[in-house]
Amino acid sequence: MSKDQLKKAGLKITGPRVKIFQVLTTSDKRHLSAEDIYHLLHAQGEDIGLATVYRVLTQFESSGLVHRHRFDEDCAVFELSDGEHHDHLVCINCQKVVEFVDDVIEKRQEDIAKDNGFEITDHSLYIYGVCPACQHK
Repeated sequence: MSKDQLKKAGLKITGPRVKIFQVLTTSDKRHLSAEDIYHLLHAQGEDIGLATVYRVLTQFESSGLVHRHRFDEDCAVFELSDGEHHDHLVCINCQKVVEFVDDVIEKRQEDIAKDNGFEITDHSLYIYGVCPACQHK
């Protein structure tokens, strides 16, 4: 965890921000909900409330440190911004998420936007389906 990253994002260094950022950077999972982070913090003996976790994640999102995704209707998940664009495959059964990059898809999206007079400022692509493990159950 680099406190410089928080400073660079324009955020003051506070205990909760540092702890939440540490969870995001050290977790085995790349996509964590606020509740996931809250439970991981409590498992580490940290006394940070769920409302604080939500508030800090919103600050992180506003400053560009994390991306918020809604892979399903029930829960948002957060992913550290690593500067590299990628898209997501999401299993509708087990919620497994696979990240991928495809230059052909990216080019096609740019062409479609250009053909319609749009300038892309941001985009995301989620493809929903059934992963191989769930297909064999």
